[in-house]
Amino acid sequence: MATEPRETDRELPDPQTFELLIVPEFNEDGTQTADTRGTLRSGVVRATGETGASGYPRYTGDGMEADIDPVSRAVEALLVDGAELDYGLMVRVADHLGG
Repeated sequence: MATEPRETDRELPDPQTFELLIVPEFNEDGTQTADTRGTLRSGVVRATGETGASGYPRYTGDGMEADIDPVSRAVEALLVDGAELDYGLMVRVADHLGG
């Protein structure tokens, strides 16, 4: 007798939008940042339907192009205005609540 797949067995759709926050990697005292209070730039990226060179879904918008693992929310590749991030900067992923 076949059973219905459990909710955890079903493949959930990838999020269609994320907000990316560019933040300093370190505080003034040299410790690594743990929050987004010092956000230098943010942008909303939307799924393009393409897969990036990293093998993860490609998201673009607001001058940013990113390959994001939708499960772990890890940014596997990122360009901001066509360039890689400068040293000392990092990206954080936030849910985009604006639809």
